[in-house]
Amino acid sequence: MTSAGWTADEMMTVAAARQLADGEVCFVGIGVPSLAANLARRTHAPGLVLVYESGTIGSKPQVVPLSIGDGELADTADAVVSVPEIFNYWLQPGRIEVGFLGAAELDRRGDINTTVIGPYGAPRVRLPGAGGAPEIARSSGRVVVVVRQSPRTFVERVGFRTSLGDRVTTVITDIGVLERDPERAELVLAAVHPGRTVDESRAATGWDLAMADDVTETTPPTAAELAALRALETAGGRVA
Repeated sequence: MTSAGWTADEMMTVAAARQLADGEVCFVGIGVPSLAANLARRTHAPGLVLVYESGTIGSKPQVVPLSIGDGELADTADAVVSVPEIFNYWLQPGRIEVGFLGAAELDRRGDINTTVIGPYGAPRVRLPGAGGAPEIARSSGRVVVVVRQSPRTFVERVGFRTSLGDRVTTVITDIGVLERDPERAELVLAAVHPGRTVDESRAATGWDLAMADDVTETTPPTAAELAALRALETAGGRVA
């Protein structure tokens, strides 16, 4: 907890939520992306349309979903369709404006690894896998990644390229915000969160992190954002 009364994870989640606009159609990954997307819907973007891989469209969960199969998503959805329809009719034809994803590894190009750490045939860690992430990363209008920043996560080159980073425009971390520089074709530091520094971001990155022309400071969470986030995290006795 910072002296201002919020944690690094809360700052990251609030900053991620601010990336979503009212009325957008968002394909949501489970975990922090789902928490941030639902925070956006509860604050500045009540018309945000949340789509989950299980086939739920327009879900309005009152608790943080535990997985894409959480019944809360179907119970609160405007419609529930088959998984093939979600991908064939909604995602691949370009009806999804923003994909919201996490990552186990991320490199300077925005490529994402959620498959294995170490050699594929004998990995040190076997991760949850691709799921729908490759299609989300390839077919969404833009992709926002939410992930805690460390040299283990931010690597020079992902060990396994699960999802292409071509459409990753923004990466929100517990230290700051990275954005794609089209001229460099890589992610650069665009902002640091209050109380964090450029040097911290560089030290937590496994490549020579470039800077945007004007690195700014993220606006701190408001009292309303924090209240909505904490209510969402504890609703129904669940903790995100």
